[in-house]
Amino acid sequence: MLVDSHCHLADPAYDPDRAAVLARAWAAGVGHVIAVGESRASAARALSVAEQEPRVSATAGLHPHDASAWDPAYAGWLAGALEHPAVVAAGEMGLDYHYDHSPRPAQRTAFDEQLALARAAGKPAVIHARDADDDVAAALRNQPGVTAVLHSFSSGLALLRAGVALGHYVSFSGMVTFRSWALDEAIRETPPDRMLVETDGPFLAPVPHRGSRNEPGYVGRVAERLAQVLRLDVEAVIAATGANATRLFGPRVSPQVPQSR
Repeated sequence: MLVDSHCHLADPAYDPDRAAVLARAWAAGVGHVIAVGESRASAARALSVAEQEPRVSATAGLHPHDASAWDPAYAGWLAGALEHPAVVAAGEMGLDYHYDHSPRPAQRTAFDEQLALARAAGKPAVIHARDADDDVAAALRNQPGVTAVLHSFSSGLALLRAGVALGHYVSFSGMVTFRSWALDEAIRETPPDRMLVETDGPFLAPVPHRGSRNEPGYVGRVAERLAQVLRLDVEAVIAATGANATRLFGPRVSPQVPQSR
């Protein structure tokens, strides 16, 4: 099944019509959506959706842009949030040296400690990496007990190879459809059993929707582009990435989950 492995479904951009957005996703063949909680507030909203809709799961974490907010109280909240069965991953976490909205030492501390909490909870970590490839790779090497996904991958091949060597996953977004995309080699180098697809909605809408709000129903466009690069049938890419999502995020993300009424 199609799985949108990373969507900011709690974003206010979806407030006017979130139910309709999900209805369009199911109609487009999407079987599950991972709603990302990159802050306490967004994690609470994502979890609220997941508690009402079994085809949605949530994550909880702290984005590197806001890493300055990391403190023992936040760590305690996250440890508790990761115990919820509908919270299937920690994050979005990571390092962003492009914008540097939080000081780099604060980013590294928040990242390291969130990886440790993910490991302790036995749940994967959703990684944001921008212009920080070496430090992201080093952090992952220092936490060998956690499985991660390099989300919306657009980094260098060195980070991809380091991640794959450590047993992590790589997720591709609508960027693969952009004219500016120049990383087809990253798609080819990602093992089939480590590849995921995502929208990163409401951002990065794929062609032909670029410039509009992205939504989970468009994730099939990403699968189509990967299939083109890999010279595979799109059904094979959908089947592989769906199975990978279930393996990574757990049995809640599976075709056997009962449909909501």
